[in-house]
Amino acid sequence: MIFMAKEAKKAGAYKQGSKYCPKCGARMADHANRFTCGRCKYTEFKSK
Repeated sequence: MIFMAKEAKKAGAYKQGSKYCPKCGARMADHANRFTCGRCKYTEFKSK
């Protein structure tokens, strides 16, 4: 798993300035209309 994360980081999969979950501190996924935490399922919708 660590190897895959390092390879993804090299490929530019991670963005600088991405959001972190206020509940558990994990990095949140950036979707078209929302940010979602994969660990605790916290969702924050983007404003229009």
